[in-house]
Amino acid sequence: MLDDADRRLLRLLQADPTQTVPDLADRLGLTPARITRRLDRLREDGVLRGSHAIIDWRALGYTIAVSLRVTLDKTVPRAFDDFIEAARAVPEVIEIQTFLGRVDVRLSLIAKDLAGYQRLYREQVLTLPHIADIEALMTVATVKSDESLPL
Repeated sequence: MLDDADRRLLRLLQADPTQTVPDLADRLGLTPARITRRLDRLREDGVLRGSHAIIDWRALGYTIAVSLRVTLDKTVPRAFDDFIEAARAVPEVIEIQTFLGRVDVRLSLIAKDLAGYQRLYREQVLTLPHIADIEALMTVATVKSDESLPL
C-alpha cells in the first residue's frame, strides 16, 4: 500500500505537520505536484485523517488526570450506548475506550484540582447510567505519550 516515498513523506509530516508542500517536495526530491497527489491519495485512502492542534491541558490549569475503569450492568440491553452517550456529554472526559473483558469502558478525564475532581466524580461520573463497578486510577506521571508510528 505504501511505497518508500509515502513512508518518508509520512515521517516528515509526523516530525513537523506544518511543513509546506514546497518544503516537503524539496526534502523528498519530488515536485510539489507529485507531493500534492500523494497527499490527496493518502487522505482518500484514510491514511491521513487531517491535522489538529494539540493543546496541553496542563497549560490551561488542569493538574489532575484520572483513568476510570468502568464495568457496566450488562443485564440492561442499551447499557453501552446509554453510558457512552452520557459520558460524551461530560466536557472533562477527554477519551473513551471500550474493551472486552471484566472492564467494559475506560474514561480518561481531567480536572483543575482535587476538589474539582471530587465534584466532577460525585456530580457527573456517578450519575452516568448503568455503572456496576468503577475503579479510579490517578495518573502520577505520563512516561510515554506519542502518536507517531514507526514508518
